[in-house]
Amino acid sequence: MAEPQRDQEAGLADFMCFAVYSANLAYSRVYKPVLEELGLTYPQYIAIVALWEQDEQTVKGLSDKLFLEPSTVTPMLKRLEAMGYVTRTRGTEDERMVFVRLTETGRQLRDKARELSKVTYKAAGLNKDEFRILQRGITNLRSNLIAAAGEA
Repeated sequence: MAEPQRDQEAGLADFMCFAVYSANLAYSRVYKPVLEELGLTYPQYIAIVALWEQDEQTVKGLSDKLFLEPSTVTPMLKRLEAMGYVTRTRGTEDERMVFVRLTETGRQLRDKARELSKVTYKAAGLNKDEFRILQRGITNLRSNLIAAAGEA
């Protein structure tokens, strides 16, 4: 007798895409009060984290790092600038390039965020090694999917 097709047996919980999607939703629920205390949306927060990692980036470079389109990042950066966290300046050699830099207020936000990030780490229920292994696995998955999408 032939083995039944996999998709006839698979339940929703068997799909990796649903596991990643639903984990992201759960993570967002835990992050919500943390972000509200910082007064930021998640995309704003990760933009600031990317600038903590490397200040003075172009909008294009920041967009690539965040996996977002520049047309999405630009209005977000305008809001962060209005909040006093970043400055945006046009390049002197090429005015099409816009550079983003943290303000002192943006740099100071790091201390508050560091304390609040402990909440999400604890909520994950993983020890340090498990956390790092899972994070590397998800990053590897993302890289593989990006490569596969580029080949498709």
